[in-house]
Amino acid sequence: MDKYLNNIKNLIDKNIVFERKTNILKERNRLNTYFDIGREITMAIGNNKPEYGTELLKVYANELKNIYGKGYDYSNLYRMKQLYETYKIFGTVCQKLSWSHYRYILPIKEEGKRNYYINLAIKNTLSVRELKDAIKSNSYERLTKEDKKNIQLINDNSKLSIIDMIKDPIIINCSNKNLDKYSERALRELLLEDIEKTLLELGVGFSYVGKEKRIKVGDNYRFIDLVFFNIELNCYILFELKIKKIDIRDIGQIEFYVNYYDDNIRKSFHDETIGIIICNKNDKEVTKYINNDRLLVTTYKIN
Repeated sequence: MDKYLNNIKNLIDKNIVFERKTNILKERNRLNTYFDIGREITMAIGNNKPEYGTELLKVYANELKNIYGKGYDYSNLYRMKQLYETYKIFGTVCQKLSWSHYRYILPIKEEGKRNYYINLAIKNTLSVRELKDAIKSNSYERLTKEDKKNIQLINDNSKLSIIDMIKDPIIINCSNKNLDKYSERALRELLLEDIEKTLLELGVGFSYVGKEKRIKVGDNYRFIDLVFFNIELNCYILFELKIKKIDIRDIGQIEFYVNYYDDNIRKSFHDETIGIIICNKNDKEVTKYINNDRLLVTTYKIN
């Protein structure tokens, strides 16, 4: 290779790395500045009535907007105030997200819910638009009561479980609301129609492997509806789709597929395979007898 061309590429690569570092530092500095502004606003309002705070913010916004632009309008100043009042200490503010992300997170009053969306945005490297869509789709509300308890901010060494990821119900976007009339194949194709949205809806770290994955059992072949690999959990995740109410036989079927994958497909460095049934309706009288934590049942909803 031309050494000069190679040198040019190295220079460009270094500049890209520098620009990324610079952008991260700029965003962290922006968060820090806005946090400090929020503190000043809070102190200026003091213990006065809310009406006083509203009027003061309007005065500040009018002056600051004229000097520094619309980034300091009433709405943004109010969010800066929220940033300070929510965290009090800047060190507790997760600095992996941008101020634009926080504009959608700060209106959330419940700490566990805020933590959930912060975790989701970090793990999935969500854009602001994607985060907005996740909040709009009530992703948090579709967690079970147990999963909502004591949601803490994750750190780089934290490992999620499948229960942290899978929602109930899973939202499938479709203009035709009468999917019950169709087949499990139709449901599968809907999930694959916009695979990017499906992966985001499923949770963190999912990679699509294939549909109708064939396995040989004796002289016969069986087909697994959907197969994914999850890089966070380091395991295969098998999905069986049911457009009806869950049945005992469905559980036996997915358990068989999970065991088959563990014995024949899974590598020694992979964790154990997980099986998930996505059904039209759950039956607690059936699922309460599942004593295998690698088997899960959830439902779907056509949106």
